[in-house]
Amino acid sequence: MHRPAQRQRLTRRLLACAAAVPVILVASGCSSDSGDSDGAKKDSGSKASASASKGGGDKAAEVQKAAYAKLPEPCDALSKKTLGDLVPKAKDKTGKAGTSDDTSARGTCSWDSLDNNGVDGSQFRWLRVSLLRFDSEASLGSGEKRAQQSFTKQVTDAQATKDAKSVKTQPVSGVGDQATLVTYDLKKDKDTFKQQTVVARVENAVVTIDYNGAGLAGDKSPKAEDLSKAAEKAAKEAAASVTDANKAGSGDKSSDKPSEKPSDKSSEKSKDDKKSSDDKKSDEKSDDKSKS
Repeated sequence: MHRPAQRQRLTRRLLACAAAVPVILVASGCSSDSGDSDGAKKDSGSKASASASKGGGDKAAEVQKAAYAKLPEPCDALSKKTLGDLVPKAKDKTGKAGTSDDTSARGTCSWDSLDNNGVDGSQFRWLRVSLLRFDSEASLGSGEKRAQQSFTKQVTDAQATKDAKSVKTQPVSGVGDQATLVTYDLKKDKDTFKQQTVVARVENAVVTIDYNGAGLAGDKSPKAEDLSKAAEKAAKEAAASVTDANKAGSGDKSSDKPSEKPSDKSSEKSKDDKKSSDDKKSDEKSDDKSKS
């Protein structure tokens, strides 16, 4: 009597377990799929991140090569005529070179001139040429970009000169790739000095011309316009000297040696061929005589 009831209960339990198995498998399958999917996403994300990181590193390492590899001697950046116009009474015509730990990257040269007219006063002039060159570096950027940053900084510094009066700034055309003129008055010991600063960039180099003038001991002050024109002329010349210093073959002493002309070489070859022919004929004659 009890066995049928027990069988029924056992059957219901088996059916319940059988019904529960697919649910567990599905749940397990979903869980497994989800885990694989997340893992795949993580793996692909990691690979993408690594790829992006690698690509970014390569991009950062690829920096445009600097156009200029050297600078001219700062004291030779201006012609004798230009120096004669700007500092006509300079005691040292060759200029005073500043100290530099790397002349291929930076250098300065300065001149001062005093035209003493006795009781009628004096005219003072001071000139300085400054040259900077920047190499391309992966961590700092291209040489041109670094030069642009230096250009901006020097213009800003000139504008912010302490105790400067009547500061004016204007762009200068025809000098390097970009140039700016900053002018101002600076009073020292009751004398007013008219300062002209021209900052110019040419490729990865920066040229700065500082030029000022003053009338001393009662002499009249020079015109700012005249000083500005002179400073701009000097900047253009100095920028051109940077370009010239980097031209192919510049400073190559071998180019000064006279080259042999093709005609000379041909002539020498003809002489050698003729000599060889004569020697051959002489040998043949000697052989004939020995045979006879």
